Amino acid sequence: MRKLIYAINLSLDGCFDHTSLMVDDEIGEYFFDLVRHAGLFVYGRITYQLMVPYWPDIAKNPAGENTGDIEFAEAFVATKKVVFSRTLKSLEDKNARIARESLKDEILKLKGEEGKYILVGGVDIPSQLIELGLVDEYYFVVQPVFAGKGKRLFEGVSLQEKLKLKLVDSRTFKSGSIALHYLKQ
Repeated sequence: MRKLIYAINLSLDGCFDHTSLMVDDEIGEYFFDLVRHAGLFVYGRITYQLMVPYWPDIAKNPAGENTGDIEFAEAFVATKKVVFSRTLKSLEDKNARIARESLKDEILKLKGEEGKYILVGGVDIPSQLIELGLVDEYYFVVQPVFAGKGKRLFEGVSLQEKLKLKLVDSRTFKSGSIALHYLKQ
């Protein structure tokens, strides 16, 4: 069974506003390592539309981009994606498909397939997957900033019971950001 991994950048006050957070080369390489080893990405419409066309455009026109961004873009483009949306009619990405069925049923089916792990990003879909008990591992990069705005995990969602995690790795970056890797217990 494939693992479902959630990876995200967040501020000290728990916000996920990408405009308030910085990704330097060191943090970029940390996330790139997760991306390059993933077999599938799962997103909601909003997160998908933040990623596309941004990363595919870099892959098509790498001039002036740094090597890390180019490598990330190429890995992103090459990896299959499932986008949960009720409003999108189609996707231009040949490696992406829209899922409109039950989130739980679709993820259980995907986890049951052979292949590398599934990487989920964003806030809404991961919150629902955590509530359903389907996330196996968590990679948080906590940045030393109070964003003061942005979505937070579990907005509008409540856990039925306390979720216990086990810290299996941590790393401090030069920027003062801290990477935390947890397993669901």
